[in-house]
Amino acid sequence: MAQFPTGSYIILEGEKKATNFYIIKEGKVRLKRDRPVANEKFSETLGPGDFFGVIGAMSRYPQIESAVAMTNVSLISVSNNHFGELIQKNAPIAMKIIRYFIIKLRQFGHSTKAPQRIITAEAAQEEDIERLFEMGEYYFGEGHTESAAYCYQSYLKYLPKGPLSSKSRERLMSLDKPFELPMVDSSNRIYNNGEIVFLESEPGSELFIVQGGRVKIVKMVGGQEVLLNIMKVGDIFGEMALIDDQPRSASAIAIDQVDLLAISKKNFESMSKTQPQLMSRIITLLSERIWNAYKLLANAMISDMNDRIADMLLTLVEKNRVKIKPRETYNYNLTIEDFLKMLGLGIRDYPVMKKYLAMTKYVKLNGDVLVCTDLGLLEKTVLLHRDSQKAGKSGEHSK
Repeated sequence: MAQFPTGSYIILEGEKKATNFYIIKEGKVRLKRDRPVANEKFSETLGPGDFFGVIGAMSRYPQIESAVAMTNVSLISVSNNHFGELIQKNAPIAMKIIRYFIIKLRQFGHSTKAPQRIITAEAAQEEDIERLFEMGEYYFGEGHTESAAYCYQSYLKYLPKGPLSSKSRERLMSLDKPFELPMVDSSNRIYNNGEIVFLESEPGSELFIVQGGRVKIVKMVGGQEVLLNIMKVGDIFGEMALIDDQPRSASAIAIDQVDLLAISKKNFESMSKTQPQLMSRIITLLSERIWNAYKLLANAMISDMNDRIADMLLTLVEKNRVKIKPRETYNYNLTIEDFLKMLGLGIRDYPVMKKYLAMTKYVKLNGDVLVCTDLGLLEKTVLLHRDSQKAGKSGEHSK
């Protein structure tokens, strides 16, 4: 049990190496955010039964919010190393955290889409499926015939009499591909380089554990494919489909030959009771997902392109848990094109990156990949920008 008096900071935004999160037993706590995104509030009040600090503690990334005691508070402090024990004693709290995280991720995901009119659930589902055809057209135009074929086949699977079904069949015939997706009936799956595991907007009912190879997670934003993450051996993805009935929020595509273990919703629910380590791993994963999604959205809100680039470069360093210190070098192993995709930009924006490299002595190209030669200076530059932005917003709120 942890006690904090009124006015004391319990966690601090930007704080590194957090190891504990908190469940409120008595009192009230205010959460504060310097850079709220996706219709988040600058602050919100929490009470008994609520939790905070899970994202920083479980992901082991810097905190993305601060927590201040509004009254004298009594908190249950939970170490990230002992979360499995909490699940065994109180499984509902784990499900509460997961449900909250899913809502948060959906909120973040929807913020990347244009506002939509109010429509029925059935019409919304049909519009989601119609996006499969749009993605097929994107991949068709890019010359990725296997990916395009999967999109058209998936569209026909879910909307066989849809308004774009004839066009989908025409495309598949031009690609010399069958109209139907191949049957999959095993929990052990193998995908070759470039093959689609699942598509954004498809209905989903399984999560996947990477047992070999790599998978890229991408999302279509503004007609461009944005790289969100690369999953490696031991990583879990697709877990959101097990918690709610919403369509997939992103696509998963094999980079190498990939060996995956698929877990259905039915199996997951039984495993969560007998294998608390799986639940703990998924909450850790969701914490990392929220941190990454928050960082992407916060980055997109930065108006100055040079500041956006620097912010993303620092985020990638933090994401890879690299120790930041003066004159420390880091190789991103990313080409300019790959990096621009992370910013939601395309190769046409190449001059913007070249301009940044020309004016920044500590970020350069080593061959085709980006390298930072002074992580300490990069961090200092980004934090100075954030402080100036924070000061500007404080001035606006005080008017």
